[in-house]
Amino acid sequence: MDRLRVATYNIHKGVQGVGPAQRLEIHNLGLAVEQFDADIICLQEVRGFHRRHARRFERWPSEPQADYLAPPGYHAIYRTNAVTRHGEHGNAVLTRWPVLTHQHEDVSDHRLEQRGLLHVVVACQAVQVHVIVVHLGLLAGSRRRQVEQLKRFIVREVPAQAPLLVAGDFNDWGQSLAPALGLAGLNSPPAGVATFPSRMPLVQLDYIYARGLRSEHSFAPHGPAWGRFSDHLPLITDFSWPHERSSESLSEPVGELTR
Repeated sequence: MDRLRVATYNIHKGVQGVGPAQRLEIHNLGLAVEQFDADIICLQEVRGFHRRHARRFERWPSEPQADYLAPPGYHAIYRTNAVTRHGEHGNAVLTRWPVLTHQHEDVSDHRLEQRGLLHVVVACQAVQVHVIVVHLGLLAGSRRRQVEQLKRFIVREVPAQAPLLVAGDFNDWGQSLAPALGLAGLNSPPAGVATFPSRMPLVQLDYIYARGLRSEHSFAPHGPAWGRFSDHLPLITDFSWPHERSSESLSEPVGELTR
């Protein structure tokens, strides 16, 4: 395996619009996610359940959104960030490779915003890749404090030599968090892939930072349909292994690669 494709997508809970104009997009999102052909998909604002929407929308899936969105053969891991009156939502990882472990870390900065990290370890052939999904706060001070908590979590939970991906909705206008993340050895692809708002993308709020992997190409799909699915566009990045790792003789894959 010489390529690792990673995607991150804020799906806005599978619903778009407000009031009577609200519409269900989760079925279209399922088709969109399958088109990524990504090895690892990091999702934010994913519903586990929502009682009011389940009553309102006749086609509301009977299973949690992470399980519904997972393409055939993929593993789905979901953990709750926020509990609301009618339901809850959080982060998810969908992966075609086996999941070894997963855990959740609360990084809420104040009582009005419930935020968390989802940490998943994936077995890509003989290599254990650590994946952390984030959805940072709306306030600049909150984001800075959450990044410091993220850095402490990485030191505590991720071996120094292990490949690491940190992906999600950073709510970061202008890559202002990049220097702090760089201190943790995380590099991001060059800025400039606008992901928000989806109908007329002007800024990049979604990022995929990496350590121990080399970014080859990043893009966000465009078009009228993508502007309907969510208020964000997905960000997709192809990574390659460093030469010294790719030249190693890997053992047989832990899980079957399905394309």
